Order: sequence, then structure tokens, then C-alpha cells
Amino acid sequence: MSEPAPPAADLGALRAQIDGVDRELLALLNRRAGLALAVGAIKKLEGSVVFRPEREAQVIDGLKTINAGPLQSASVAPIWREIMSACRALETPTRVAYLGPAGTFSEEAALGYFGSSIVRVPCASIDEVFQSTATGTADFGVVPVENSTEGVVARSLDLLLHSPLFIIGETSLFIRQNLMRRENSLDGIHAVVSHPQSLAQCHGWLSHHLPDAERRPVASNAEAARLASTDAALAAIAGTRAASEFGLHVLAPAIQDDAHNRTRFAIVTHPERHPAPKPSGHDCTSLVVSVRNRPGAVHDMLVPLKTYGVSMTRFESRPARSGQWEYYFYIDLEGHPDDAQVGLALRALREACAFFKVLGTYPIDIK
Repeated sequence: MSEPAPPAADLGALRAQIDGVDRELLALLNRRAGLALAVGAIKKLEGSVVFRPEREAQVIDGLKTINAGPLQSASVAPIWREIMSACRALETPTRVAYLGPAGTFSEEAALGYFGSSIVRVPCASIDEVFQSTATGTADFGVVPVENSTEGVVARSLDLLLHSPLFIIGETSLFIRQNLMRRENSLDGIHAVVSHPQSLAQCHGWLSHHLPDAERRPVASNAEAARLASTDAALAAIAGTRAASEFGLHVLAPAIQDDAHNRTRFAIVTHPERHPAPKPSGHDCTSLVVSVRNRPGAVHDMLVPLKTYGVSMTRFESRPARSGQWEYYFYIDLEGHPDDAQVGLALRALREACAFFKVLGTYPIDIK
């Protein structure tokens, strides 16, 4: 039980107590940092990796469970991600590639997942994120894979199919699209620039409020904001980070057609530099498979999941581009391959498929 607070009128005494708690917190954080350095020294001798996503997920989930308030459990994750990020940075800098420049939703997702104590590697395209991570320029890449309004990000799925990279984590971000411009007025806007997904997510608002403006797709929302900062005839759709970065006025906030618009991001890395996460208790396994073109093939492919009681949370198809009307199927399953039933289902599923690839297994993003 927490002690009752002193009378609210005694503001000076309350502030003095807060200052005292802050000093205690700082001392405890430095103690934690010292322990993290000791752990890092042992890991270095063993040759094990610094970042363990399943361990960090377990720590945060455990703290949420024991949290008794008044601090909200939703605040626990971002606070402890920053603490763990700062401690991790004492051992080795974590280089993270994402779709840049500064101010993109991908950058926000990267900071939300890894914390701010990272080396940022902004990239001009999703392809470059994969390339930077595959060649070792970055330790990890953050790529969008699915939007709640517009569906899958096709380029990310295609690259996951052919790339040696695999998924070791995920995070999702509430996407609030804002119209911004150098001028503080809607008058004289000739074109609206943004990433194609963002333009699609704001189709209804644009059709109603700027029906005559050209919709011009660009590589990223932050690039759109940069362009709008150089041309008074342009307006951009982007996040508020981009508006601050490029000194733009937010003319209309939250113009996305879906009020609950979210984007899911995958955290990718190279298997030679980072092992697959161990079970955390709340895991997802992502696959891509294909089946031979025969009657009932897709049904037969899914039978092992029912047989072994494994839940499927996502099922998407993408053309195989073979000219034969063949498809790849992207599947998310609940659980980890080390779980007995999941392991059995995966073995049976592999036998039923003409092509089978595990894209990754990782702790799920629990809000």
C-alpha cells in the first residue's frame, strides 16, 4: 500500500519529495546500468548477442503484471524500453535501419521498439532498409508490413520472400495522418504529396476538401514534408514529427479515413548475426508457403493447423509471378516452433507444401 500524500497545498514539500525520489531513481538506474555492463562482459566471453527481444518482452510483461498503479500499465513499456536501450548502448551501439529521412512513421516505430539510444540509419526506400541490414551496415531493419486500412505492404512481403533476413520482432503504431504546408492556409494547394499508402488512407478527406489537387506519391512521408517545405504550392501528409522537423504548419490534423488506423512493422536481421528468439510465452511465427496447383490443395495445407490446434492470425496471398497463376501464401501462427503442438503442425505443413519458408518467430507486441 502506498502512503497517503501530504496536503495538496504544501506544494513545496511535494516537490522536495519528488526531487528526492528522482535522485533515488537516478542512483537505481546507474546501479542497473552497472549490472547490465556486468552481464555484457559475460555475454562477450560467451559470444552471445546483446539484444534479446524475448528477454526484454518478458521483463516488460512481468512489470505490467505486478504494476499496482497509479502509473498506468500502458506507460510501463515505453519507460522500460528507454531504460533498456540506454543500458544496451553501454555495451555496444545498436544500428537500426528504417525508411527515412527524419520524421517518418518508420523512424517513430524504430524508436518505440529499440528506444532512443540507437545509431539511426535512415534509408531512401524499403529495398535499401533490407540491403543495409543484409550487408551489415545496420544490425536491424524496421519495415512496414501491414496497415489496418490498406492491407499489406506488398514490397516488404516480396522482399521477405527472397531476402536472407528474418523477423525477430514486431511493433504496431497508431497512424495519425496530418495535412501540413509552409503556408498557414488551404488556399493555393496544387498538389498533395505523400507515401502512396498515406494518400490511400486519406482518400475520403482529400476528395471532399481538396478535390482538384493532384495526389503525388513519393518515397516517404518525411520526404513529402521536405518537398512541401521548399514549394508553397505543395501540401504534405505526414506525422507531427515531420512537421516539426521541416517547420510546417499543420493545417488539418488526423485526416485519415479510419480513426483507428494502425500500421504493423517487422523487425528484421540477418541470421548469421542474430539467433532466432527463444519462446517468450506470447509469440508469433510467420511463414510463406506455396502449394501445387490441384483441387483442394489450400484446404489440405491448412488441415495440420486444425489437427494440432494451432491458431492462424493472418493469411495473405501474393502472385508468384511465374505466369502460371500460382501464389505464395503468407501466414502468421500463434506460438513458437519450440511449442510442442506448433512444432508438430509446422512439420506436417512443410510436407504438404511445394515451398515452405519460416520468415521468423518473435514475441508479439502486447499493448
